[in-house]
Amino acid sequence: MSFRTKTDSMGSIYIPSEALYGAQTARSIQNFSAGWHTMPTEIITAYLIIKKACALTNNKLNNLDNPKKEAIVTACDTILSGDFKTEFPLRVWQTGSGTQTNMNVNEVIVGWNKKNNPDIALHPNDDVNKSQSSNDTFPTAMHMATYHLWKKSLRPSLDSLINDLSQKSAEFSNIIKVGRTHVMDATPLRLGDEFGGYVSQLLSARAVLDQAAQEVLLLPLGGTAVGSGINTPDNWSESVVKQLSDLTSYTYVTAPNKFAVSSAHDVFVTWSAGLKRLAMALMKIANDIRWMGSGPRAGLNELTLPINEPGSSIMPGKVNPTQCEALTQIAVQVFGNDAAIGFAASQGNFELNVYKPVIIYNTLESMHLLADGMSLFGKKCVQGLQANKENISLHLNSSLMLVTALAKYIGYDNAATIAKQAHAQRKTLKAVSLELGYTTEAEFDQWVNVADMV
Repeated sequence: MSFRTKTDSMGSIYIPSEALYGAQTARSIQNFSAGWHTMPTEIITAYLIIKKACALTNNKLNNLDNPKKEAIVTACDTILSGDFKTEFPLRVWQTGSGTQTNMNVNEVIVGWNKKNNPDIALHPNDDVNKSQSSNDTFPTAMHMATYHLWKKSLRPSLDSLINDLSQKSAEFSNIIKVGRTHVMDATPLRLGDEFGGYVSQLLSARAVLDQAAQEVLLLPLGGTAVGSGINTPDNWSESVVKQLSDLTSYTYVTAPNKFAVSSAHDVFVTWSAGLKRLAMALMKIANDIRWMGSGPRAGLNELTLPINEPGSSIMPGKVNPTQCEALTQIAVQVFGNDAAIGFAASQGNFELNVYKPVIIYNTLESMHLLADGMSLFGKKCVQGLQANKENISLHLNSSLMLVTALAKYIGYDNAATIAKQAHAQRKTLKAVSLELGYTTEAEFDQWVNVADMV
């Protein structure tokens, strides 16, 4: 590999000859090599849109001449539409403000322009970063990346899973099964109502995230270094956020207090809490489905799950609820990410929170995992679920808790006596009730009617 020498305020440094980035990116590569986690693509994409919006706004406010504006816009458009992944190699674990990623983007824009439009000289700080700071552009990229991923990936996946479960709720609407509380037999319910409960959980989680997303739309751009907006022209904040809205078709709004949104990231705590709520619901749903599908001979076997792959390397013919297992593992990861986000967000000291990269990395990871996990769970598990009506009926008809229907006629204590004796003597509730003289056969048949009980 051949190298070129680049000089900045820190001195000279070697850079690969073909690289578009400059000295600050190279120094970050040297100094921050922990892990393998590079800055998420969504952040780089958001940053390029921000740089384009800033150039257009600076030009509109007579703060950047036309040739430089056109050069920046052209570079941003080209990089956005091409394969420039190798130009953005910086790790997540870098400066807590994201300054090095901001400068990485600035330098790549300048490098592309120098290579393809050498007649227009651009400076990464004076031109591409004009009217900006890492302290307001990086959190703006955080907000934009989060909202875009919500609209384009996570919410559609959630909507699809809600639809899949709703269809199963309707399909199972006439199947009555034994209920379970404390994982013990309880009064009956419809299988469709059980699945309807899952739908309601996800609808509630979606409503929470929809509400939280409104706060994600508030952008800190224009606060620059500490929230005061130093080095920005008049009307900058409103103008540049309006430009971002035009470029993305999202209704972004300038944050009313920019001191708060650079020094703290409370919105991401709220957002992550919404993701955790969704993960919690998915954990419950996936666990219920795999327990109802347990067996097939020594478990509940009330649901038949799709057979996707062999379940064991040693036991021939074994099939496992692997989609449920994958989704619950994702939920565990989201719980952990939420803890990291909450702790990181609590570390805003004075005018800047310097845990921005870890906050956004964990936020986007949770969103990607949930979106992919729900999509697979819907397609590979929920859509193919079948009710094992024979086993459901067997469990229902042998349930001792049907005796609950008798309690209002013969009293709690007498009903309990029937249940305990039926269990101990392995008899039916009806047989014991008749033996003890608590009901007639006609009364029992009238009062213990599972259709009425649900």
